[in-house]
This record gives sequence, structure tokens and C-alpha cells, in this order.
Amino acid sequence: KIGARPAVLTFEPHPRVYFRPDQPPFQLTPLNTKVRHLRDLGIENMFVLHFDETLSKLTARGFIDDVLVGGLGARHLVVGDNFVFGFNRAGSTAMLEAESRAGRFGITVVPPVLDAEGRVCSSTNIRSDLADGKPESAARLLGRCWEVEGRVIEGDKRGRTIGFPTANISLGDYVHPKYGVYAVWAGIDKGGTTTWHPGVANVGMRPTFKGASANVETYIFDIAADLYGDLLRVAFVR
Repeated sequence: KIGARPAVLTFEPHPRVYFRPDQPPFQLTPLNTKVRHLRDLGIENMFVLHFDETLSKLTARGFIDDVLVGGLGARHLVVGDNFVFGFNRAGSTAMLEAESRAGRFGITVVPPVLDAEGRVCSSTNIRSDLADGKPESAARLLGRCWEVEGRVIEGDKRGRTIGFPTANISLGDYVHPKYGVYAVWAGIDKGGTTTWHPGVANVGMRPTFKGASANVETYIFDIAADLYGDLLRVAFVR
């Protein structure tokens, strides 16, 4: 309505990674996946702020003046009701609303969104569902299946000996879902175009020369091609 271009502002890496680097992996959606989903939603621009020591010490006032207004020329902000920003998390939605009343920009504060069962759509609840092995519950909060993606890496090739060749990708920095076997959609990405196939995936630890790492081993129905090095998306269904 105001003739502005829709954009999203995000931080990379996530501030938690900067402040608590030794914490277990917790990432739900890495940057490249965010880009894909936001593009599909019609977002025209994505601004990525590198979260480092300098940004961590930027005051809330500095974030408004130097980033939102001076840097981006934001005309209207949309934030969640629990949004905080600036050094020591001193900035709040109340501060942004005060700036809006002063005429610096418009603002919309989005209240908590609930699913059909009355649960808050939050990253905390989504991580809890995944840890409990309930990807269908996580999908209700996300509005889509939770997925991981990565380049297919070389496995131990045991599947080939019993007629079930599999494609392996590392979980890396993704939050670890409950280990076990899942019904999945496996998406083979070629130049930005993804072809989806039904499949089954085993999530668990596999030995490496450094010890062990979490791995997603996917058997894709009716696909016999060698996918080594290809980009694979695995969407968890049940």
C-alpha cells in the first residue's frame, strides 16, 4: 500500500552461534534454504547482517538509526511480539512503537500465531517436536515439511549389496531429530529445480575418521542413479 519493496532482514550466523558456540546443533533452516522459501513467498530482497563482535555491541538506538533507518531506509517494520535487538537485548517492540509514533516509520507487531491445536508456532516447539520424532507436528507449525539439505557424500555402500542403494548427507549444524527411520520426500536439486521422489531415511550416527557424525541415509524409491556430489533435499513426513 505504501509502494515499498518487501524485504527480510536476517542475521548470519545466528546470534546464539556467536554467543554460545559450544552448544549442540540447533539450526532449523540454513541461509540458502531461507532464501528459497522467502523467494517463493514473494520477498524481493533479503538483507543479511554478519553477526560478529561489532554487531553484538551495537546499541538498540544504533541499530535503529544506523541499520534500519540510515542503512536500509525502512518505511514499515513487521516484527514478532517478542522481538529484541541491540546490545544486551535492550531494544524491544515498545521502543520501535515509540519511534513509529514519532513518525520515523510504520510498524506492525505480529501476535503469537497458533496452530489448529492451539500451540504457538515457535522454533522452540518445532525443535521439541523433531526431538520427539514427530515431524508431522513440526510441519503443522512450520506450514511445510521440515527438511535438511546437503551434498551427497560417500557412504559405506552396504546398501548396494542388498539391493537398496542409498544417498548420504551430513546433518552438520542442523538440529538433530530423534534418531530412527522416517518416511520422507527426497528432492534431487538440479540447477535450482527440484524433482521430488518418495523415500525412506535413516537418521543416526556414522563412524568417521574424526569419531562419529550425525548422518541422514536416504533410500529413494525407483531411483538407481549415482547421486554422489548432487544436492539432495530430504523433507521429513512421518
